[in-house]
Amino acid sequence: MNNCVIFVKCLHARCMLHPTNVVTDQEEEALAEEEGEEEEEDMVDPLETIRAKCEASEHCAHTRERLEACTARVGSRSHTEEECTEELFDFLHARDHCVAHKLFHNVK
Repeated sequence: MNNCVIFVKCLHARCMLHPTNVVTDQEEEALAEEEGEEEEEDMVDPLETIRAKCEASEHCAHTRERLEACTARVGSRSHTEEECTEELFDFLHARDHCVAHKLFHNVK
């Protein structure tokens, strides 16, 4: 067991070193874990949310269907030179075009 003691910084000029101002390593680790968990739960990337909504839009759904059809076609063959690059780029372009119009409305 580590008996190392960490002193809490006091913001008041009148604050003096007092037993209530001392935090052990275990208490500090517990506080850090709680703060980390709270921050992780609250953080949601707006880009991912907008991308998901845009992927469901009509134009993106059409390009996704073309990409999935190409992927299935290529996957069913053992020897092919087709890679579905064009379909992938078309889908990503359509999705990013949709995202570009919505993203900065959510940025604060």
